[in-house]
Amino acid sequence: MLHPCLRCGACCAFFRVAFHWSEADASLGGVVPPELTETLDPHRLVMRGTQASRPRCVALQGTVGEAAHCGIYEGRPSVCREVEPSWEFGRPSAQCDKARIGHGLPPLTPADWPVVAGADAADA
Repeated sequence: MLHPCLRCGACCAFFRVAFHWSEADASLGGVVPPELTETLDPHRLVMRGTQASRPRCVALQGTVGEAAHCGIYEGRPSVCREVEPSWEFGRPSAQCDKARIGHGLPPLTPADWPVVAGADAADA
């Protein structure tokens, strides 16, 4: 099954992506490519493109709602790592729903997530 986020990309083209500057400082263990960021304030950076009136992260590749993915997935900021797709873990996500609706996509439902083979009904 293709993960629903790989058909979506709405979060990456809806929210400002702000995070502590140290996440882009390799000498401190940061993994976010600094060339893809810009300064928000003395303590935070943002991913380029996410402060626009119509945000779109510079790392987003593809077409929102069709086929989209993060071009720096392994090096994405912590705020991106914390976004939870609706129902992936058995609960809705207001952030996911808001971004999807903002792009004219329906919110994800439990039906968008397959039941793992071998899992009993209580775990599914």
